[in-house]
Amino acid sequence: MRRTALRGVTVAAAATALVFGSPLVANAASYPSDATKPDLVSLLNGYDRYWTSTGTNDLHGTVLDPGTLAKNDELTSWINQHATKAQQLKALQDSEYQNATNTAYDQSSTVSQGLGDTLEKIYLEGRETGALPLTSALINSSNGTSGAYVSTGDAKAHYSYPRPYLPATTTATLPAGDDQTGCAPATVNASSLAANRAGKAWASADGTLDITRVPATTDTTHEFSPNDVVLDAGYGTKGICTGGSFPSGHTTTAYQAGITLATLVPELAPEILARASEAGNDRIVLGVHYPLDIVGGRIDGEAALAARWSDAQYRTEVLEPARAELTKYLEEQCGDTLANCIASEHAYTDDPYGGAAMPGGTAQVVTDRASAVKVYQERMTYGFAQTGATGLAASVPAGASNLLLTTFPTLTDAQRTAVLAQTEIASGYPLDQSGTAAGSWERLDLAAATSATVAITADGTAKVLSTGGTAHVVTGVLTAPHGTSVAAGGSLALAGTGLTPGASLHVVLHSDPVTVGTVTVAADGTVSGSVTIPATTATGSHTIDLVDASGASALVAPLAITVTPAAATVGTGTGTDGGTGTAVVDPTTGVHLPVVSG
Repeated sequence: MRRTALRGVTVAAAATALVFGSPLVANAASYPSDATKPDLVSLLNGYDRYWTSTGTNDLHGTVLDPGTLAKNDELTSWINQHATKAQQLKALQDSEYQNATNTAYDQSSTVSQGLGDTLEKIYLEGRETGALPLTSALINSSNGTSGAYVSTGDAKAHYSYPRPYLPATTTATLPAGDDQTGCAPATVNASSLAANRAGKAWASADGTLDITRVPATTDTTHEFSPNDVVLDAGYGTKGICTGGSFPSGHTTTAYQAGITLATLVPELAPEILARASEAGNDRIVLGVHYPLDIVGGRIDGEAALAARWSDAQYRTEVLEPARAELTKYLEEQCGDTLANCIASEHAYTDDPYGGAAMPGGTAQVVTDRASAVKVYQERMTYGFAQTGATGLAASVPAGASNLLLTTFPTLTDAQRTAVLAQTEIASGYPLDQSGTAAGSWERLDLAAATSATVAITADGTAKVLSTGGTAHVVTGVLTAPHGTSVAAGGSLALAGTGLTPGASLHVVLHSDPVTVGTVTVAADGTVSGSVTIPATTATGSHTIDLVDASGASALVAPLAITVTPAAATVGTGTGTDGGTGTAVVDPTTGVHLPVVSG
């Protein structure tokens, strides 16, 4: 595998080169979705059941759901207090936006860690050197046509919720270096939350949340920029301290960049999405946002990119050309097919709390695709209680299915919608709008959907068989030509069609997976043969799958079978009187019954 070395770019060159923040031609065009951006205030109005502001954008208001907002506080303080030093640096990196001289970076750079160690470097090099102009014009978080598509300003002003690190009293002393006028506690405070925090282990006696500021530092790693970049969370700046906490603007742009990249490189979508969720979580690490803010930012990003992918003109003139450009560049620089490049690199990993499990959740450690999907799902709800209606039917928003266009290009819109419906989380969690005309973006589990194995039934219905693996559509059909009922220890005849000629496949019996045979697909895509069901198999319902040589990808819809008790075994023996007879073994106990004399 070949990869070019990451080249340095001088500050002067970066200011004129086609790099991260440079306006590009694509930004000047006009598309239908430019005039139909999602209304974030309406999209997020589920927040109204927890808090109502004064309506004057002064960070004051009334707590409506003390329990949910207390959980919001508890998780924020815990995450801020338990993040590792390495995670604190990543949090500062994720807070960066491109500067006027184009010598820094933004979330469209940092989320690229989801590409894996090799492809991330290639991608960043292409962004820095101007080799990816269409991708940059699309994805960057400063002025990208998707990366900076929606703004959270109106929503922040409408909900006007105080940030976690703000003092709860009007007489607090600000740290040196803060804007003493713009962030003055007399007006900029969290006093409306003080009563709800009284007596809580995660707050001081005056109601100020326990938050530790992460100090500013200089990023000398040169991972995302060839330059040293000063990183600062901006606690003491007026724009941060007076800006409403809900929803998170940084998380919105992180998801806009992350979902964009995930749709351009769907082969790595689950990992990229998990990295976008980490960028959102890093706002909590810094103590400038709460989990509900992050959920709101994810919803913003989902709705934004669905609007872009649903715009046929924008899709064909911007998204698809950028995808072709990026795929071609990654393969050229890697020196192999994208699939082979991915297989040979180190995938995205993360351990934000040094293995410590957060309250009501896990340590959110990512080691592989399956864990990336699980961590993404955990951050969809952060373990909040279901405060809305539970048990509601799937509620997929209009246009959301277009987010799966590159993952499942052969499926119909209805089939992609079905995939989203079968992978979304349960109803009732904070910000869920199930049952409304808009549908529920909160329930949309894109990491699960983009890692799904999907079978298409005879009537054209899409059925999700599993998630957490390689996204693909099952083409094979498995049948039992002599019937699906078999005794434990007996032989089951199988026949399959629609498979890859020449492939060697494992026959796997579930529930407890056990390989019961191997078959080779004929030139016409069929297989036939029989397997022995282990004698120890429990009676009842089971399934048979065909999987590839790695054992990871199902290739057929599971065949339902019924296992019946093992037949009694019969043999010959000698009776106590010296005669001969048949010996019978009890199939349940395995005990040899008395020999019957002959």
